[in-house]
Amino acid sequence: MNRSIFLFALCLAMVSCVSAQKITDPKVTEVWEPVPEKVTPAIYPNMPPSDAIILFDGTDLSQWRKSALGYGGKMEDVEAIAAKYGTVTDYEEAGWEIVDGALVVKPGAGPIETKQGFGNVQLHIEWLAPVDPGKEGQGYSNSGVFLMSNYEIQVLNSYDTETYPNGQAGAMYKQSIPMVNASRPPGEWQTYDIVFMAPEFDKNGKVTKPASITAFHNGVLIQNHFELKGPCIYIGEPYYVAHPDKLPLILQDHGNKVRFRNIWVREL
Repeated sequence: MNRSIFLFALCLAMVSCVSAQKITDPKVTEVWEPVPEKVTPAIYPNMPPSDAIILFDGTDLSQWRKSALGYGGKMEDVEAIAAKYGTVTDYEEAGWEIVDGALVVKPGAGPIETKQGFGNVQLHIEWLAPVDPGKEGQGYSNSGVFLMSNYEIQVLNSYDTETYPNGQAGAMYKQSIPMVNASRPPGEWQTYDIVFMAPEFDKNGKVTKPASITAFHNGVLIQNHFELKGPCIYIGEPYYVAHPDKLPLILQDHGNKVRFRNIWVREL
């Protein structure tokens, strides 16, 4: 064997030894930083962990106000609202009521929003569709939770009435039908547990990453990392309109006395 071949074979053997060491030595794949922040989980199910922001605990509306801009039913409305973000300085108090520890929609008072804006969040919210004989479809306990003031997960009695599936409880309104109908009967409390990731825009206002949502209804997966096409509107096809990185969470007044309680978020 000449010297060149010998040296080449020796190099291969050394590389093999190093590779074998990387594969067999567990310390090579240990990552020690960053160390996750400690969060104390709740003792009881559905209660907030130690790092949660409490939006409603049944006592007051200090985290809420009347929504001055609201949400858009058509894309031209969305564009008009987006042009006004950051311009409103005078807000009215939230006009809804608190009854037995629950936040109750006051029909005609308009939507309410959080005073704080949010982007990426884990959201927990509980809601109740009151028993309302004679109502059906979209008229039976209709409300909605608008993430970043634009992206609505529908609230509705979908236990024993029929409507279009992309408008039933758990739907990303007019965009994504829930994977299953996990509704409880009217008069019973229900939960949404949501992981929402905000959209991202470039300097020219073009969306570079769509918003996405994963949602559980009463503990059952109903939206699995669905990527939204834009705001959830009532009429027409959605598209993205650039907006701030953080916007309020809106609860909808659709003329029905839907109840909410135990609302908290974790910023992600």
